[in-house]
Amino acid sequence: MLRWLVERQGEAIAQRDLADWMGSDPNTIASLVKRMEESELLIRAVSKEDRRARELEVTQKGKEVYQLCRVLALDLQKEVLGVLSEKELEQFLELLERVTDAASSAAEESR
Repeated sequence: MLRWLVERQGEAIAQRDLADWMGSDPNTIASLVKRMEESELLIRAVSKEDRRARELEVTQKGKEVYQLCRVLALDLQKEVLGVLSEKELEQFLELLERVTDAASSAAEESR
């Protein structure tokens, strides 16, 4: 979630948007947002355009946590995927993309 908020900084992002982007249940997102707000990683405010919606903004602390996690994730990715040759890595990523597309399609159809 921090990634979405950091990469889309400056945009009005509603909890509903995050649920859609992440392919997650709105109740799960609401629970996560609450915990992240309590941890001071983001702030939640009433939308200026729709008083029923909540807009999210990442805090400075949230940005710092994101940067730390990003470095750790990239190091782990390098270590884990380092067992594959360049050709195997390319095949793996292509297969992963196909699976991701199929999962997204299935989620759309179920709505």
